[in-house]
Amino acid sequence: MKVDSPSFRISENELTIGAVCARGGSKGVPRKNLRSLHGKPLIVRALEQAHAAQIFDHVVTSTDDPQMAEVARRHGAEVPFLRPEHLARDDSNKWHVFRHLVTELEARGTGPIGIVADLDTGAALRTVEDIRVSVSKLIETGADVCVTAYEADHNPYYNMVQLDQRGIARVCMPPPVPIANRQQAPAVYNLSPAIFAIRRSALFRHDHWSQCQMTLCVIPRERAVDIDTELDFRLVEFLLGQRLAGDAPE
Repeated sequence: MKVDSPSFRISENELTIGAVCARGGSKGVPRKNLRSLHGKPLIVRALEQAHAAQIFDHVVTSTDDPQMAEVARRHGAEVPFLRPEHLARDDSNKWHVFRHLVTELEARGTGPIGIVADLDTGAALRTVEDIRVSVSKLIETGADVCVTAYEADHNPYYNMVQLDQRGIARVCMPPPVPIANRQQAPAVYNLSPAIFAIRRSALFRHDHWSQCQMTLCVIPRERAVDIDTELDFRLVEFLLGQRLAGDAPE
């Protein structure tokens, strides 16, 4: 795939990879990645968005599951390997999945990789523009990682508390002057896995995203919903239905 602008690469020679990771197992929603959402499996929706963004040199699927691999290939993804079992468990570290993907691609002669942008299959309400903004912001800010996020409903400076050893609740992050209303509190954000854009250098220099210099692509709450349960699936189904009917912005 041809990247439509050099602004979506760190350098002319370093490739930008779109990754759709889809393991076979899922406890909350069994076989989630193949679950049909308004006529399309979740993995297909993610792959279609990756291609539509027109910023990736390669769109790759990392999976341990032959059926997932076949569906991904039919929808334009490269699947040059099957992920090993130890990277496809419930407790597997996805950072290690990304490392494995980069190592395998480069070992197969893909070329030097500069950025991996993971599109989580469960975050089906992100937009193509969200993808483009995330990668662009990663490059423009010089950050190690750019993650989608939304403004949190609760705030540790204002209405989030923790219990001390005596069972007394106190504000998690007490400000110098008590905050009387939500509008006075510093903005805080919940991370969403909708898009996780990572510099290759940071991926192998650090062991976790929290150790990186991170920037955010802030998106509305309704585009950040991640499917982990049947209730999540029904919510996303409803919200996507509104969008497809023209009752919500794309």
